[in-house]
Amino acid sequence: MRSGSALTSEEIRRLREDHGDDQVVFLPPDVSHVRLAETLAALANAHGGIVILGVSTAGKVTGVSDEQSVHDAIRAASLATVPPLILPLPSTLDVDGRSVCAIEVPPGLPHAYSVDGRYFTRTGARNRLLSAAELTALLVSRDEAGFAGRPAPGASLSDLDRDHIAAYLELLPSGATQTWQQILLAQGGLVRRDAEFLPTYTGILLFGSAPQRFLRNAQITLVRYAGTQMGDEFVREDAVGTLPQQIRRAEAFVTANMRRGMRIDGLTRSEVAEYPMPVVREAIVNAVAHRDYSIRGDDVRVLMFSNRMEIYSPGRLPGHVTLENLLTERFSRNEAIMQALSDLGFVERLGYGIDRMISAMQEAGLPAPAFEETVAGFRVVLHGRGDDLVNSEPTFRWGNRRLDPRQEQALAYLVQHGSITNRQFRELMPGLSDETVRRLLADLVDQGLLLKIGERKATYYILKASGA
Repeated sequence: MRSGSALTSEEIRRLREDHGDDQVVFLPPDVSHVRLAETLAALANAHGGIVILGVSTAGKVTGVSDEQSVHDAIRAASLATVPPLILPLPSTLDVDGRSVCAIEVPPGLPHAYSVDGRYFTRTGARNRLLSAAELTALLVSRDEAGFAGRPAPGASLSDLDRDHIAAYLELLPSGATQTWQQILLAQGGLVRRDAEFLPTYTGILLFGSAPQRFLRNAQITLVRYAGTQMGDEFVREDAVGTLPQQIRRAEAFVTANMRRGMRIDGLTRSEVAEYPMPVVREAIVNAVAHRDYSIRGDDVRVLMFSNRMEIYSPGRLPGHVTLENLLTERFSRNEAIMQALSDLGFVERLGYGIDRMISAMQEAGLPAPAFEETVAGFRVVLHGRGDDLVNSEPTFRWGNRRLDPRQEQALAYLVQHGSITNRQFRELMPGLSDETVRRLLADLVDQGLLLKIGERKATYYILKASGA
């Protein structure tokens, strides 16, 4: 369900008929945050579900008159659970001309959630306390998660980059009355110890000024080999910085080193890329979001060969997920990281990436991705077009111009995203000074490859039509 979607009262009632009272809950808009917290925790401890505020238990639409108050109540309820529930942003829906608010509780969350020391589950149309045996079974089944939510030893608020935090907060609904510390606490980026806020590993990985100080192997190793096996001929780059920076740099590397050419189907020639970029992006985001950050001495790896690409992530499949049920079961090892990446636009909807990857490869006429567990990790193998490409030169060709490797990365980013700002260039290349960024982009403008749009802080760059 997306913000602005239209549902009728009949469709609202059908939701309950299709999914039952144990997964679809109707509550009045003035429900107390304690009752709401108990309901959210009950769904999270069971199989997930949807809470719709503004519809009576009989299915009558009453609507929500004060949307901001409802959002505040949802945040208070999420913070009232232990640990705090990290959920997708609530959706505002129009039902028979009235606004209602829908809260999704994804299945497969990694913790057992309590409210005031009590553990609830959902049975029929009511919340009930878990028995001792049920609670023990739940705790045993969900004991894998937790490392990313621990406070990073030696880290303080000064180790967080306020620009990264501000950029993230801009994407959240406006009007919130909480401080940025309270918001990050609810999102899993901070924990409170006595009266002090401390960054968790999640907060450092998402917003840290130097994440590798605390997790040295929290990076992506990017390599392109000339042949089908590892050899002495290769191009390598290590993507460091925050997780969003790493993902952007990994995308730029793959785009710059991906072969492009003409594919011949019968008598038809068409320009194609070696791999569908949405599939590559999904695999990289999943590798970063679901890796086991407690494993030291290993990192995410993206290896490009002449016939395939391998994306490896430390940590075997989490929870109850296996290779056999990978398409139907979900379990998020790092739910706070996954939700933040979703808020930042890297994930369209939680839990549906594998299906999208398979269908996109099939639509491109390529084999489905291969999923493999290793002794200590998980690997996705994508088979590309290989010899089907005619004139399959790697990298982009920018005439005979001699470009700085950092400029080639910027051009690859532009081809993928359509525009680039000074700030985005710095995120691609952490450590570059503002003056170096301006100089490299200005040189591309002088060479006729880019067009500069806007002035001062509103400046961005696009590819010049005649430059590629």
